[in-house]
Amino acid sequence: MMEFVHQTFDEERALYGVRDAIITDCAFDGPADGESALKETRNVTVNHCYFNLRYPFWHVESALIQNSEMTENCRAALWYDSNLTIDGCQMNGIKALRECHHIHLKNTDIHSPEFSWRCGHIKVENCKLESEYPFFECRDVEMENLQMKGKYSFQYTENMTIRNSILDTKDAFWHSKNVTVMDSVVKGEYLAWYSENLKLVRCRIIGTQPLCYCKGLVLEDCTMEATDLSFEKSEVQANVKGEIMSVKNPVSGRIVADGYGELILEGETQCDIQVR
Repeated sequence: MMEFVHQTFDEERALYGVRDAIITDCAFDGPADGESALKETRNVTVNHCYFNLRYPFWHVESALIQNSEMTENCRAALWYDSNLTIDGCQMNGIKALRECHHIHLKNTDIHSPEFSWRCGHIKVENCKLESEYPFFECRDVEMENLQMKGKYSFQYTENMTIRNSILDTKDAFWHSKNVTVMDSVVKGEYLAWYSENLKLVRCRIIGTQPLCYCKGLVLEDCTMEATDLSFEKSEVQANVKGEIMSVKNPVSGRIVADGYGELILEGETQCDIQVR
């Protein structure tokens, strides 16, 4: 194994194509302002490093990146990578993950607009995320204990499970397919329009006009707060604890709640709406 310790790299493609290496307490920064420091590397371990230059990890296979910082200048940090673990890091550059596969993120704080687009087989554990457009067109995703603040989250995602998380977002899960969210808080406007096979279990749902134009929508033991104009044009099976502010023109299925502030039923519906 090659080792790089206590060094500073600022040139273009500083460690391009390195194989079987340990990189510790190094800085990728400096006046040469070089890009793509670790492009095309294989089987590398990165410990306690500082990244302040663009595009450091492109086309990387098999890497462990831990206890390291990527600044706002470290844009598009990880693209076209596979088999990476990112643990205990700070990720602050825009577009931090793109078209990556088999990525494990844990114990990491992320501030990255357009985070994780078109990625697959992603596992997220004990992370904090602030992003404007995260997880666009991702597939095969597992999340546990994610604290997220953002907009336009999880659009066009497929095959995703989220547990024990707090999602403060808007326009989330639009056009998503086969998503399950369990024991979580989902807060925001216009939740999950045009989704297919979305299942919410023991969740707290907050915000206006949620769950419209859905197919195969299921709610089990959820609560709904400030959710006016819910379920418009949706196929829904819902068991809700407490009151729903208003329900508007669901297409079909069954809704059971402890009460309704308002039912807006314009025309015929095949949805059975019941008070528990």
